[in-house]
Amino acid sequence: MASIWRTVIIYFVVLFAVRLMGKRELAQLSPFDFVVAIIIAELAALPMEEKNIPLWEVFIPLGVLVLLEIGLSYLALKSEKARGWIYGFPTVVVAKGKIIDSNMRKLRYNTNDLLAQLRDKGIFDVSEVEYAIMEVPGTLSVVPKAAKRPVTPQDMDLTPQEAEIPIPVILDGSIQRRNLADLDLQEETVISKLAQQNLRAEDIFLATFTQAAGLRIISKIGEPIPPGLNHLEN
Repeated sequence: MASIWRTVIIYFVVLFAVRLMGKRELAQLSPFDFVVAIIIAELAALPMEEKNIPLWEVFIPLGVLVLLEIGLSYLALKSEKARGWIYGFPTVVVAKGKIIDSNMRKLRYNTNDLLAQLRDKGIFDVSEVEYAIMEVPGTLSVVPKAAKRPVTPQDMDLTPQEAEIPIPVILDGSIQRRNLADLDLQEETVISKLAQQNLRAEDIFLATFTQAAGLRIISKIGEPIPPGLNHLEN
C-alpha cells in the first residue's frame, strides 16, 4: 500500500513540475529541455524502484531542476545571446533553390535527410524552393517559389469570409457554461431551442456554435443535425 501512495505522490509532484515549466510539444523541446525531461524521469523512477529512498531526496533536486528551467527560460526571454546559447537559432539550408553547404555542415545535416523532409512536404525538386529553414527543434520550414505556391484568394482578388472557431457549448451531455458566457448566450435559450426539437442536453454528444452557422449538434445516437437548430439567436 505504501508503494501505491508513493507512486501517486510522485506522479502529482512531477505533473505539477512539468506544468510549472510551461507548455511544449515533444517535437518542440530544445536540447536543454530534453535533458531536463530525461533527468526528471530518472528522478521520478528512483523512489518507485528503491523503497528505502526518502521522497524528500527526490523532491529537492526536482525543485532545483524546475527553478533552473524557469530561470533559463526567463533569461532566454530577455537576452537574445542567452537564447541562442540555450536554444540555438533557425538556420537557412536552402536559398533561391540552392543548398547552402556551409550551413548544412554546421548542422551536420546530410542531403538525404534534407531531400526526405522536402518530399514529406510535397516538394521533389530543390530548385522549386525559395527558402528552407531548419528550425531549432529540428523541423524544416519550407517556402516554395512563387510559381509553385498554391493559389490563394488574395492572388485572385477575392475576399473570403473570415473563419470562425466553433465553440463547444455542450460536450458529452454537459453544458459548457463558461463558453456560453463568452458567447453571451443564455443557457435557457439553448435548452429552449433544443426542446423545440424534442432534445435535451443529455442527448447531445457535441454541440458547437458559430455566428455564421449557428448551433450545430451531433447527438449521442448519431442522428442528423435538426435544421431548426441553425442560427440560434443570442
